[in-house]
Amino acid sequence: MSATPSTATRSAARTPLTPNQKRGFWAAWGGWVLDGMDSFIYALVLVPALRELLPRSGIPATNANIGYYGGILFALFLVGWGMALLWGPIADRFGRVRTLMLTILCFSIFTLLSAFSTNIWMLAVLRLLAGIGIGGEWGIGATLISEEWPEDRRTMGAGMMHTGYYFGFFLAALANYFVGSRFGWRWMFVVGGVPALLVVFIRKGMAEPARWESKRGALGEKWSMRRTFLEIFSARYRLRTFLNLMYQLVSTIGLWAGSVYVPAAITYLAVKAGHTSFESARLASYGTAILSIGTILGALSVPGIADRLGRKVNQAIFYSLMFVVIVVTFGYVFYLQTDALKWFFVCLFFLGIGGANYTVYSFWLPEQYETECRASALAFAQNVGRFAGAGATFLVGVGVRHFQTLGIPVALTASAFLVGLALLPFGVETKGKPLPS
Repeated sequence: MSATPSTATRSAARTPLTPNQKRGFWAAWGGWVLDGMDSFIYALVLVPALRELLPRSGIPATNANIGYYGGILFALFLVGWGMALLWGPIADRFGRVRTLMLTILCFSIFTLLSAFSTNIWMLAVLRLLAGIGIGGEWGIGATLISEEWPEDRRTMGAGMMHTGYYFGFFLAALANYFVGSRFGWRWMFVVGGVPALLVVFIRKGMAEPARWESKRGALGEKWSMRRTFLEIFSARYRLRTFLNLMYQLVSTIGLWAGSVYVPAAITYLAVKAGHTSFESARLASYGTAILSIGTILGALSVPGIADRLGRKVNQAIFYSLMFVVIVVTFGYVFYLQTDALKWFFVCLFFLGIGGANYTVYSFWLPEQYETECRASALAFAQNVGRFAGAGATFLVGVGVRHFQTLGIPVALTASAFLVGLALLPFGVETKGKPLPS
């Protein structure tokens, strides 16, 4: 009886959201949904696309070559994502909403053009350019929610926004089930061009955060893209900027190892178990859906864990989970002689939960920087890590070619989480602290 009034009091005490805050959330969340869908579309169509395009490029479509050149294309996509660090200073100088629209247009247009690729190199260039747009949306969306939402709801808002990326995985799985498996991989990229329509929603009546407007008015002519970018390397920010970069790198390697290679692994195991190409494509969709559900549930749990135990303890939990699950899934289950596909699907749910380790960055990083350089800091930490992530992804492809198998190279990437665990004690704990002005 006493629990009900207490819960009601806490709920009533929460600051109500304004129309602009609601619109800002849906714009950022929707951008993340479509980011996730676009990112995973390529993972889902990797095998059929390379089987068609490799021979057109004068390269035999062997399993080893598909793994090797698939790694190259993933690496180039991450290089494009790394180049997206330029969006941070742009957002600090010209506004979060304007920059958000540009990033969405960028990845939508180049994803649509990927449907018309005639060889592997054309697809590689278009994925690199799409990566520039996708890489910009994360930091801008996280900055927008952190600055726009009230302090008592900011952490949960950022956590809920992060679920959008994995709803995008789920949409990509649905698209692959109804479109890709029936009409082919090119139509999947056509579906990926739809996000451009979201710009119309964002453009209609949405204002910049008051924090950003106030800061711009205070600094006036002193505010420049160069100043905002260099500020994150000043004496007070230098160490945390380096550590945040390393944390993002750890998560990037885990994301692309633990998630992006899942469809290829399922396709291999399905074919080995005697399923047709059509059935394999649908099984890859089921696996992606399970992975997405696990990550969404994990992402929703992060704000509560981080607020209760702290940001660093939260990451220690999720880093440890990812290390164990990646090793077990790709180092052991992938090589089972019987029921490998069944147990691989079981592991996917826990792999998805561990993948939610990215969620904390949506509110932890904004809490470490002031408004003047916040977007630049987020863009740098997230996107520069993609260059090293591209190298790691390329090495996975090389490993696939060397070992003639996918499981061992992916399992080895779990070692990145051990590095993350060693660095966590040196990070800045922001639990219970307000967003800097």
